Amino acid sequence: MAVSFRDAKRADVAALVALLADDPLGQARESGDLVSYLTAFDQITANPMHQLIVGESGGRIVATCQLSILAGLSRQGAKRALVESVRVVADLRGQKIGEALMAECEVRARVAGASVLQLTTDKSRLRAHAFYDRLGFTPSHIGYKKTL
Repeated sequence: MAVSFRDAKRADVAALVALLADDPLGQARESGDLVSYLTAFDQITANPMHQLIVGESGGRIVATCQLSILAGLSRQGAKRALVESVRVVADLRGQKIGEALMAECEVRARVAGASVLQLTTDKSRLRAHAFYDRLGFTPSHIGYKKTL
């Protein structure tokens, strides 16, 4: 399946929210009210260090993620690329779309000068763990979150 990647547009927000909500974890934390998502979209796209990436096939949005480039002091002032909210539509999972999306993230991260590509994934997402392992990611850290 041919998938092309581009930066998200404001008109894509409803489709992106549907992707975020299309799994057991997302169902519990996403809502249908787009106001807060549109505000977040505007904030994200106003910052050149953040990119919302959309994968499209045949005019249909089939994948998304957010890529953020973070400046840091460690690693001799290296930039890091953080991947968040990786999603592929349920009916197309297992068709290498996620692999192509992550390859797109890696290219964009390198272009931005990042030396590390990192992500977190929920402990319950065992298929995602296997996916990231297969792509050469190393589960090197323990992540913590605190809801505020």
